[in-house]
Amino acid sequence: MFTRRDHLDSLAIGLMLLLCFLWGFQQITIKVALEGVSPILQAGIRSVIATLALSLWMFFRKIKVFQGDATFGPGIIAGLLFSAEFIFMYWGLSYTSASRAVIFVYLAPFVVALGIHWFIPNETLNRLQVFGMVLAFSGIVVAFGEGFTVLTGNEWIGDLACVFTAIFWGATTVLVRATKLANIAPSRTLHYQLLVSSIVLLTAAWLFGEAGISKLSPLIIASLAFQGLLVAFASYLTWFWLIAHYPTARLSAYTFFTPLFGVLCGIFFLDEKFTLGVGLALLLVTVGIYLVNIKSKKENTA
Repeated sequence: MFTRRDHLDSLAIGLMLLLCFLWGFQQITIKVALEGVSPILQAGIRSVIATLALSLWMFFRKIKVFQGDATFGPGIIAGLLFSAEFIFMYWGLSYTSASRAVIFVYLAPFVVALGIHWFIPNETLNRLQVFGMVLAFSGIVVAFGEGFTVLTGNEWIGDLACVFTAIFWGATTVLVRATKLANIAPSRTLHYQLLVSSIVLLTAAWLFGEAGISKLSPLIIASLAFQGLLVAFASYLTWFWLIAHYPTARLSAYTFFTPLFGVLCGIFFLDEKFTLGVGLALLLVTVGIYLVNIKSKKENTA
């Protein structure tokens, strides 16, 4: 069992901001790698790299994945949900714009909050915290809402796929927190997801007839390495450690920073423009997450 905290301390906040930056910067590396590697295959390669790195890390730390503790079933389900998340996201992006997709995908924190309400009542958010989440989500709408002004007729297909992406993302987080996976080493939980997703994503790339690898350059290889080692291995391992020790819904609220960090990375690395909307979005997300993390009277008197 892990010692759980009822609020986020400076360590958790710092780690979440770092994770959101890495996940936001990953958007840049995905764009770079798309010049030579098809999207679902790229996600599959990322999972393979991370699985190998994590297996090596667990070997030296003498951590066994399968220990006969009834986590095999939830672990496989978590891996399937994780795989479905990326399949639906990439499929959805073929029908809708990236800006529209971001809005629907970032319904995930609400899925987490709802799941936590049902399965882990002692971590339920109060009304002020729910308002904070709505405020943070409104920042995402402000930053990416212009995508709704351009319509071609089939966006609803991609939008619906991105809603499913949010559901699968949120469900994975709730599953990890609400089952026996919450009480095992975070590396074991992640290994289940990475191993299953490696198989599913590579198979899906083949079934969908993706172009595969058309070009490899040092920059593309570096982008894949970043996704596999820093994101899928190191950052996800940290994420599962955080879930094991801190309130899940409050952690999930911080993910609203991820797309905004992606925009800021685009400004710094791809010469994209900083707009008033981006500034307002950052303000709304910051204030919203602050409200989500205000201690309740019960916590203050504990």
